[in-house]
Amino acid sequence: MENNRKPIVYFCRTIEPEKVLELYQVLGKELPGKVAVKVHSGEVGNQNFLRPNFWKPVIDAVKGTVVECNTAYRGERNTTEKHRKTMEVHGWSRHFMVDLLDAEGPDMELDIPNGKRIRKNYVGKNLVNYDSCLVLSHFKGHPMGGYGGALKQLSIGIASSTGKAYIHGAGDVKKIWTADHDSFLESMADAASSVTEYFKGNIVYVNVMKNMSVDCDCCAVAEDPCMKDIGILVSLDPVAIDQACIDLVYAATDDPGQKHLLKRIESRNGIHTIEAAAALNIGSREYELIEIE
Repeated sequence: MENNRKPIVYFCRTIEPEKVLELYQVLGKELPGKVAVKVHSGEVGNQNFLRPNFWKPVIDAVKGTVVECNTAYRGERNTTEKHRKTMEVHGWSRHFMVDLLDAEGPDMELDIPNGKRIRKNYVGKNLVNYDSCLVLSHFKGHPMGGYGGALKQLSIGIASSTGKAYIHGAGDVKKIWTADHDSFLESMADAASSVTEYFKGNIVYVNVMKNMSVDCDCCAVAEDPCMKDIGILVSLDPVAIDQACIDLVYAATDDPGQKHLLKRIESRNGIHTIEAAAALNIGSREYELIEIE
C-alpha cells in the first residue's frame, strides 16, 4: 500500500457494460504495452458466465487480447482444440483476439520463493508476450474454493492445465482432488502472488457480482443464481477487491439467497484464500470502498 493508505475499491450498483469501463477509467491506471485480458470462457452448458458483449467496452478500450488456459478436468475446455471451439461457440473469438496461453508447451515456470505450499507456478508460456493484465472476474460461489473472484482468476485461471492440477494438489498433481483442503487454498494464494510479482503492479482487477450462483462458471450443470445482483467493483488490489465482495455478501441480510451462498463459502473455508494472500503481502484485507453512482 502506497503511503500506508488503504487500497481503494470503487463500487457501482448499476451493472452495465459501460459502467465497467467507467469504473476502470475512474481508477486512473493505464495498463502499458500489450494487455492480457483474463476472462472465464465459460464451460459449455453453463448459463451464468458473463458473455463477451458484457465485457466488450472495457476490453476494446485497453486494446486487449483475451487470454485463457486449458482446464485440468473433463469437459469442453480441457484440450486446445476443444477450448478453441468453445471460445468460438461462446463468441469470444468473434469479438476479440484470443490467446490460449498454454495451447502449446512447454509451460512457463514462475518462482514463488516465499510460497507457503508451493514454490513454483506453471502458467501458459504465452504469458511472456504481455506487459500488463486486466483481470475480469465473475464473483460467485465455487464447488471447491467456496467462492471465485480475482484471486482465483490470478491463480487457477492463469495456470496451465498442468499448473491447475499442481495447485489443486498443493504441489502434487496426483492429488488433484484429494489434497488437504486448506493446503489447496494456500496454494492458490501462492500462485496468485507469483502472477502479481510477474506483472510488477501492472494489473487491474474487476469483479462483477451478478448471476451469483453457488457454482462456478466451470460447471456445465450449475445451480441458477441464488442472490440478487449487487454491483461492479474495480481495484488495483486483488485481496481488497475479493474481501469487499465477501463483505457485501455478508451485508446483504435482506436477500433470501444470502444464507445459501454463505453456506457454500463458509463450508469450503473460502476466506482462507484471502487470509493466505494477505499473509503473502500481495494485498490488504482493509480497504476504502468508494461508491460511484
